Amino acid sequence: MIWHFINSGSNTGAFNMQLDLELAHQCKPNEAYFRIYRWNPFCISLGANQRFEDINLNKTKDDGIDVVKRPTGGRAILHAEELTYSVVLPFNYEFSPREIYFKISKSLMRGLEIYNPLLVKTELENQQPDFQKLLEEPSGVLCFASTAKNEVKYNGKKLIGSAQRKLNNIVLQHGSILCGSFHNKLVDYLNCTTEAKQALSIELQEKTTEIQTILGEMIDYEKLIECLKQGFENEWNISFSLASLEVQY
Repeated sequence: MIWHFINSGSNTGAFNMQLDLELAHQCKPNEAYFRIYRWNPFCISLGANQRFEDINLNKTKDDGIDVVKRPTGGRAILHAEELTYSVVLPFNYEFSPREIYFKISKSLMRGLEIYNPLLVKTELENQQPDFQKLLEEPSGVLCFASTAKNEVKYNGKKLIGSAQRKLNNIVLQHGSILCGSFHNKLVDYLNCTTEAKQALSIELQEKTTEIQTILGEMIDYEKLIECLKQGFENEWNISFSLASLEVQY
């Protein structure tokens, strides 16, 4: 298996989602990809089955915030002070989709520990919530209002949110690694009452945390990217290809 690492920098929401899809469409049986990226401008992404009506599109436009649909499931995320990752690999790889999800989370945890030893306290969620019931609650629109099994937490608070989808014979997984607290502003862009926004804001702050909050210092994004890359290599026992990669899209 040839593993490619891609640091694609900061791009629009449409670019980021399209590139993930193109990697999945072009992935060969003997290839896999680990990509790190950011968002410019900041962007709200919605799960594939989520409604645009959940978001105040006039306010996002006025504030210069992108809004896109993800090809995967899950719920709304405001991509801002974070790193986003994606993994693309053949479905007939040696691990099941569930095992892939687990190994990706472990990879990210290893990378965080390399970045700063204080992050050794990250852990995996061991319970799977009732998502159908959660979707019926006011917080059901928010990805970070709940933690799925094998998502990464720190002191009980969600630090990384992930979603996975099988596209023909390819597994695509991507997720958001929270670095700063700007993601909490997502509630400002929801179509709901002021009272509901206040309650959801409190809920997000109680259920999520960020690397910057944990460490009490600004994030060195380039260092963090390299640490995540190393953590991935360590967990999967691989070395990323040094060859340049051109993706047609």
